[in-house]
Amino acid sequence: MKDILYMVGQYIRHHRVKTIILVLSISLIIYLPSGLRVVVNESAESLISRAGSTPLILGAKGSPLELVLNSLYFDTDAPESFPYKEYLRLGESPEISAIPLHTRFRAGEFPIVGTSMDYFNYRNLTVASGENLVFLGDCVIGFRVAERLGLEPGDSLISTPSSVFNLAGAYPLMMNVQGILAPSGTPDDESVFVDLKTAWIMEGLAHGHEDLQQDGLNGSVLEREGDNIIANASVAEYNRVTESNMQSFHFHGDPGKFPITAALVFPGNQRAATLLEGRYLGEEEVVHLVDPVEVMEELLGTIIKIQNYMITGIVIIGLSTLATTVLVFMLSLRLRKKEIETMHKIGGARRRIRAILVSEILSVLLMGALISLILTTLTAHFGPAILKGILLGGGA
Repeated sequence: MKDILYMVGQYIRHHRVKTIILVLSISLIIYLPSGLRVVVNESAESLISRAGSTPLILGAKGSPLELVLNSLYFDTDAPESFPYKEYLRLGESPEISAIPLHTRFRAGEFPIVGTSMDYFNYRNLTVASGENLVFLGDCVIGFRVAERLGLEPGDSLISTPSSVFNLAGAYPLMMNVQGILAPSGTPDDESVFVDLKTAWIMEGLAHGHEDLQQDGLNGSVLEREGDNIIANASVAEYNRVTESNMQSFHFHGDPGKFPITAALVFPGNQRAATLLEGRYLGEEEVVHLVDPVEVMEELLGTIIKIQNYMITGIVIIGLSTLATTVLVFMLSLRLRKKEIETMHKIGGARRRIRAILVSEILSVLLMGALISLILTTLTAHFGPAILKGILLGGGA
């Protein structure tokens, strides 16, 4: 057997270019359909799992897919916002609980999620270092955010302006990093969490002012009349909440009209869910309820159809490639006719020569299968994240 393997090794070494081409062709024939199935199946399981943990999502009327992707993964453009009073309506029923979401802002590449403390319990998120949200202007960050930005509790993180031409007076907010979440293996690891009121500060709905009663600020004062002070435009709005200026922050307008982008809704039973869905069927409603599982299953159904078309095309191309590979082997045997006759003349048994030729073919096939197995394993590990990135980017 050693002599056969030696002859096979020498042949492969001598014809390395031809062997490499054949091995790569065979590996791709095997890998493409299997790798595609692995990516879709693994991604489907992950997407349905996160969607399945959320019974219903309330959002402004529009694309259900955009609403679901943003509410579950925070990595698409935020859907249209709706008034906070619509979220408060959910509390009219004792059988309904809900969690508000505000996802319009980012800190660099990471989404800023304005929500309530209930979200952390709902997602089973725990603080690994530091502590949870305490004051206005605090944030709690996912461990990947901390890892990539090198942040620790006590550091600061600034929000990204929603627009360079923002005329609403909403300045970037310097947030206080209060804590870092433990790894969860979910999109929460790459998110920045703040209180809903902190998100509204980023919207420009609240701000603080310098204390004009302080000495040294006379240059900012145009007129004093008793307790009334008229200031000029040099008075700065704070872009950071601290213990010294926290009391000066105040909101303008009716909080019921302040925006949120979604609400995760948890009916206590099926009857409550059915009644709630019926409440939002009217044409006059500005919001609607969507079932995230139904939306994701519809999306995955489309993906699977595309996958089947792609696999059909890959199989057809694969069969053509396989036929070409067989032709290469047949032509190779013809070209090696004199070589085979020489081996026979110097004493090589026909069975032994046949074993060498078969071993050469099997070696190429096995190398191709091994490479495809390695590629499939890597795809199973990294593929779902790539596909989710494509889907989320597509939803933007």
